[in-house]
Amino acid sequence: MKFQEKLQSLRKQKGMSQEKLAEIIGVSRQAVAKWEVGCSYPEVDKLILLSDLFRISIDKLVKNYDDEDCVFNPDKEQHYIDEKIIDFLCRAKKATYANKNAAKTSSRPNSSDLLYEEGELKYIDTYLGGERFAGEEALWCNDIPFWSMNYVGRIVAEGFSGDFLKECLAQVPKEYPYRGPLVYQNGEYKYHCVINGDFEWFNGYEEIFYNDLKVYECLFHGGSIR
Repeated sequence: MKFQEKLQSLRKQKGMSQEKLAEIIGVSRQAVAKWEVGCSYPEVDKLILLSDLFRISIDKLVKNYDDEDCVFNPDKEQHYIDEKIIDFLCRAKKATYANKNAAKTSSRPNSSDLLYEEGELKYIDTYLGGERFAGEEALWCNDIPFWSMNYVGRIVAEGFSGDFLKECLAQVPKEYPYRGPLVYQNGEYKYHCVINGDFEWFNGYEEIFYNDLKVYECLFHGGSIR
């Protein structure tokens, strides 16, 4: 269940009309309607109000908890992943695409490859395209691959800022070390990311809104490889 579906369900469970919810949150009915069809996304302060109103954490409000097999479980045993790996992955992401000055090479015609290494650990992000793109990030230990993530995305409207996307990705959280934070806003730009699963098997998507208009979207999935 996506955010817009969850919001509509929670509103109806409370017996509220769109007009009533809009009045409580302090927005127009049209704004609520746009949220519920996925045409726009609430600002951070409105997410906090929704969280308080429906007595649900922001995390649960924006993430999918319906499929038990795809819910992050911090108690689940992860045989090969430790804090060292997560810290390395976060540093690698911040040092490569999110770094505006990252050096690019090309392993295939017209591809962009970004490499980061520390001792026996290696990270490579390789992608194709620009406004419409696809790529893969992967981790190696002593040149043996053990984790990979594939992604595909596109710019869907005018107003997209590559600098804002990199700003978001530079804040990759250790709790979800895949793309950017669950929710982030800077001025008229808003970013949110939904993640299902854990480090060994996950999927998710990210979106960017500019002046409440969606301008960018990206889908990703990945996990351990053996």
